[in-house]
Amino acid sequence: MHIVITGGAGFLGARLARTLLSRGTLSRAGTAPAPVTRITLVDRVEAPADLAHDPRIATVVGDLNALLAETPQRVVTPQAAVVFHLAAAVSGECEADFDLGMRSNFAATNALLEACRHAGTMPTLVFSSSLAVFGDAPEQPLPPVIRDDTLPTPLTSYGIQKVIGEQLVADYTRKGFIQGRSVRLMTVSVRPGKPNGAASGFFSGMIREPLAGVRAPCPVPDDTPVAIGSPARAIEGLLRAAEASDAEWGPRIALNLPSLATTVGEMAAALGRVAGSAATDLLDRTPDPVIARIVKTWPGRFEWTRARALGLRADANFDEVIRDYVRESPDAVKLPTRA
Repeated sequence: MHIVITGGAGFLGARLARTLLSRGTLSRAGTAPAPVTRITLVDRVEAPADLAHDPRIATVVGDLNALLAETPQRVVTPQAAVVFHLAAAVSGECEADFDLGMRSNFAATNALLEACRHAGTMPTLVFSSSLAVFGDAPEQPLPPVIRDDTLPTPLTSYGIQKVIGEQLVADYTRKGFIQGRSVRLMTVSVRPGKPNGAASGFFSGMIREPLAGVRAPCPVPDDTPVAIGSPARAIEGLLRAAEASDAEWGPRIALNLPSLATTVGEMAAALGRVAGSAATDLLDRTPDPVIARIVKTWPGRFEWTRARALGLRADANFDEVIRDYVRESPDAVKLPTRA
């Protein structure tokens, strides 16, 4: 089986590729598992060395819009059975630069769908959407708990662009051009590596940086709610979306992934339980009204009946999410931690 991952050199894309290589097989939409013979990673930067050296990995380096305009067959070949579309500009970037968001999140998604359409093989396409499709405002408040049938009400450019992507995936599926599945990721934490431009980036940074002995911003109040999904749960959701049969997936296209409902204060307390006051003392509580204005519109509680029926689960607690990060990123952790 040939698999394409856009954003394949990024954190989630690389982790997804490693998981697929380790598994060795993938079931496409309920069919029998097939060997993973090739994974094409498409990104603006080179793939991590461990992936680039695997003979099953092919890399395509360049701007996704340019690649799809000039040589779309380099991205989506007729042999591509499954496409994971993870490439995107993140929330904070899209608020600061409207043109960047529209180019990266709307135009690139549309061009990718066109490439899949013209490949003529109806590939399974898994689109990485976001909880940011839901926005809370005084004039249109969200329900206390987001259900599977709650309608999107985005209040940021990023959220609007993700809703557009979901609707495009739905229509290309309806027309028989692709077999589309949109997966709404929760706030993924703890992400390794360097900070990015996402408004939600501090949800990882407030854990990652203190564990490395570095001061980190925590720019919103402790009672700010957040729906967390660990990296492991995000990958499980993406893979299950690709593997579910049409009957299992059901008539709706977009799926809310499982989430751990917590708060910023509870996350800080979990950091303290794992690494003590040496870590929590490194949290900078200076408010950032720009970040707070974006984050406060996002929901913190989800009911995910469809995802549960697909066998997906949420993280049990945030302490274990932090301990998973410590186990997976030992070189990045400088402070002593408790088992």
